[in-house]
Amino acid sequence: MVSPWITGALGWAFFGPLGGLFGYAAGSLFNSASRAAAQAQGGPQAGPGAARNDFMASLLALTAAMMKADGRATKAELEVVKHFFAAQFGRHMAAQALQMLRDLLQKDIPVGPVCAQIRMNMNYSQRMALLHFLFSIAHADGELHPAEDRLLSRLASGLGIHAADIRSIAAMFAPKADPDADYRVLEVSPDASDEEVRRAYRRMSMKHHPDKVAHLGAEFQKTATKKFQRVNAAYAAIKKSRGMA
Repeated sequence: MVSPWITGALGWAFFGPLGGLFGYAAGSLFNSASRAAAQAQGGPQAGPGAARNDFMASLLALTAAMMKADGRATKAELEVVKHFFAAQFGRHMAAQALQMLRDLLQKDIPVGPVCAQIRMNMNYSQRMALLHFLFSIAHADGELHPAEDRLLSRLASGLGIHAADIRSIAAMFAPKADPDADYRVLEVSPDASDEEVRRAYRRMSMKHHPDKVAHLGAEFQKTATKKFQRVNAAYAAIKKSRGMA
């Protein structure tokens, strides 16, 4: 087994406090993942498991930052996070992750360096999936606090998400009465031609296809499926309003 304090110390030594945070998290979660893999496959877990736990460490750090952005972590936010982690990583790992999350909620999270590290080690589809999850936390209690909105903008920028994609993800959480939300989901103007709408739909269908994040786990793929369905719903609504064939 890997000692989380050893990985934490090494992380601190080579990468500063952010490395220490990631090192401890990855070490703790790597042990759990290794045991689970050994039981399921009859052997030790290889490199991809460690990468998955690095992803969880990053996820935990930004989750904590998002939950306390408005000065309080609400029960609704915690329920969203608990459900997500249990479905994504299993109950045992989720319990450890939530314990670490409680500790992280008491700390100042260096979101700039965290985002920079994520940007270096995760592809664009992964980063968009992560941002979507953070949006779901911010909207968990039914309202978007200005401090949460500011943090989402900062995180999106730090993760290197394009402005059009940020607007598209935000539109997926917009009130149903918003007349232009469907167009923002497709990243196209309400003044766009029918052919431009069709092209935008094809592009967004490929961008948000669940297979893009299948390697991240079941819950991220489930979230991607919901985004994919939202893209389809937006296209269907626009087609109906325009009388498109």
